[in-house]
Amino acid sequence: MRVSVNSMIVNLVLSIGKVAAGFVARSGAMISDGIHSASDVFSTFVVIIGYRMSAKESDDNHQYGHERIECVAALLLAMILCATGIAIGYGGVKKIIHADQLSLAMPGVLALIAAIISIGVKEGMYWYTRAAAKKVNSGALMADAWHHRSDAVSSVGSMVGIIGARLGYPICDPLASVIICVFIVKAAYDIFKDAVNKMMDTACDVETIGKMKEVILSQAGVVGIDQIQTRLFGARIYVDVEIAADGSMTLGEAHEIAEQVHGAIEKNFEEVKHCMVHVNPSEKPVLE
Repeated sequence: MRVSVNSMIVNLVLSIGKVAAGFVARSGAMISDGIHSASDVFSTFVVIIGYRMSAKESDDNHQYGHERIECVAALLLAMILCATGIAIGYGGVKKIIHADQLSLAMPGVLALIAAIISIGVKEGMYWYTRAAAKKVNSGALMADAWHHRSDAVSSVGSMVGIIGARLGYPICDPLASVIICVFIVKAAYDIFKDAVNKMMDTACDVETIGKMKEVILSQAGVVGIDQIQTRLFGARIYVDVEIAADGSMTLGEAHEIAEQVHGAIEKNFEEVKHCMVHVNPSEKPVLE
């Protein structure tokens, strides 16, 4: 929440500064870049709402919790990002097509200074937000981090376009807007794909499952693993595992082993919300 609030403040100041610099310095690329930063303010607001709602406790109607709301927030961010990119690209293409009639102006040095400042600030915000997203395993916050990165990339495009225009090629300014559009739409696609995967019960990566198997097999009484299934549930993970144990043990002893496995998985993997353990009698002889 602290990171999101800080992001909103920085984006608000940055967007106002870039749009103002774009108008004063007559740079369409910088105005587009400023509008992109303004969209970050709204996207961060979506992240805050999504994270608050996903953190709600389970209730009678949502017995598995509300974590997937964060995926919905990430999907909204992707759509906002995509729409912003297309709008910027459309404006750039129009200027390129009608370049002769518009008599494109040479952008001032103020636009170039604004682009350089924006690159540094937005790249810093990317790493700042990314670190927080990894810490709390938040897909929506990670999407917002990539929104910062796409803004930094768009500012690089603005800078190149402004430099080209100042060197006597005014077409470079609207051309930069089109290039910015491509980067923004690509970031939107990646965010959308990640959110959809988390809503479709996609399994964990092979490395994570391998580590889970190691933890399970290290528990006393576990002879083998008959089956392990994982599914992403927003920022959390559900695990279903069938372990093999000595078939001659009592129900109480089998239950104790299951509890050990359950506790070990949830202790060693913080993102696991619940681990369900089923005990099967081992088909292999168990050595004393």
